[in-house]
Amino acid sequence: MSSEAADEASDTYSEFLQQVQRLTNLQQAGRILGWDQEVMMPEGGTPARSKQRSALSTVTHELLTSDEMARQLDDLEAGELSDEEAAVVREVRRERDRAASVPQDLVEEISEVSSEAMPVWQEAKEEDDFSKFAPTLEKLVELKREYAEHIDPDRDPYEVLFEEYEPYLGVDTAERVLDRLRDELVPLVEAVRESDADLATDTFDGEFDTDTQEDLARDVLDTLGYDWDHGRLDTAPHPFSSGNQFDARVTTRFSPDEPLGALMATVHEFGHATYTLGLPREEYGTPLGESRDMTVHESQSRLWENHVGRSRAFWERFLPKVKDRFPEKLADASVDDVYEAANEVYEDNLIRVEADELTYHMHIIVRFEIERDLIRGDLDVEDVPEVWNDKYEEYLGVRPDSDAEGCLQDIHWSHGDFGYFPTYSLGSVLASQLYASADDEIENLDEKIAEGDFEDLHDWLTENVHQHGSRYTTDELIRQATGEEYTADYFLDYVKSKYGELYELDDYQ
Repeated sequence: MSSEAADEASDTYSEFLQQVQRLTNLQQAGRILGWDQEVMMPEGGTPARSKQRSALSTVTHELLTSDEMARQLDDLEAGELSDEEAAVVREVRRERDRAASVPQDLVEEISEVSSEAMPVWQEAKEEDDFSKFAPTLEKLVELKREYAEHIDPDRDPYEVLFEEYEPYLGVDTAERVLDRLRDELVPLVEAVRESDADLATDTFDGEFDTDTQEDLARDVLDTLGYDWDHGRLDTAPHPFSSGNQFDARVTTRFSPDEPLGALMATVHEFGHATYTLGLPREEYGTPLGESRDMTVHESQSRLWENHVGRSRAFWERFLPKVKDRFPEKLADASVDDVYEAANEVYEDNLIRVEADELTYHMHIIVRFEIERDLIRGDLDVEDVPEVWNDKYEEYLGVRPDSDAEGCLQDIHWSHGDFGYFPTYSLGSVLASQLYASADDEIENLDEKIAEGDFEDLHDWLTENVHQHGSRYTTDELIRQATGEEYTADYFLDYVKSKYGELYELDDYQ
């Protein structure tokens, strides 16, 4: 390439990067408006907020699908790019081509309907009445089907929507992993429930002051190393994390009789936030400074929640802080007591976010199958409550008594997030694979956790996952981090060993 051609290519990439950074800032503004709507906004603010978010979505769509963006992408792909530049172009091209396939008025309508859907879902849940949410859900399903058809009318619409959240592993991988988990976890759960092991499952029984629980949530964030200069803790109806490498916020929720649930939700959202904060700051505004989709994001939250927060080593360190906050309730509790309580397999759990490590995945499978059938047109919205309850009875052995504890329990459908749920299980599987690699490379990791030293684990995750942003595809990132292809082996070995020991199961130890 001549010097003149190289200079021209460099100028094109610089102009392109400015457009990408402008696009990112618009998307980030939309996220902070979404955070505010769920956390801080007064109830009456929805009509204006839906218009605001819709306007941002429209401007973002216009910039992403502009003729100028298309020209720049074409020119760059025809030239020579470094590996980093090629990754940026690849990610923007994928996003641009999908967006350009969808009419602008449809994008605006989806944004507005989904913004208005959240308070409708909240009211329906509070009143335990699915019929109040059904028309909105039906509208969202129709809009998302139309969205998928515009992107690729010849493919399964659910597969197209799944790629919004995990574009590289494929829905066939999700189906394969979920099938394997169902086949191997159901007999393990049955064996656990037939066990005569006497676990200290009553350790956290009773009422726990919610203000003190919030103090404890801040304690656990301090212990794990949350950067308060770049984050904050709030409450929300459904815990979530949102932000970027300069501002990564977490939310949780508190119930007087569920202190352990609130604590684990906080640790879970910390995992999301610490991934976000670990993204390279110098790459903010480009895909190199963005997280690698939902499977990887969920792997970080599940790694910290389950492999750290539910470990015996963690409780050796953290139990004294819990006793300081609740001396009358937990004065006599031992590390083994709390460890057993944190890893109880519930007999009748109906709520995904309160589920244990094993039955959790049955919750995912139920939602996955229902939303897939909704999008494919194989299930009518009005039939969702009955089908939901039937599947819970089949897979979990329990039947919801209400819509609120059944099909209305999660917020995601009100966002139009169809295709999102499988990434929870895919992330859990990846968490085990990553943790196994970290454990192999970090000397005495359990002992470090018991001492409250999380620096080496933070550093390993940053070096092998966080710092790469979206440079690699999901499968490439997994190979880079672990040296292996994506596999469920580590997760299944982990849960079989852990719960085989806890519940004294001879066939699993």
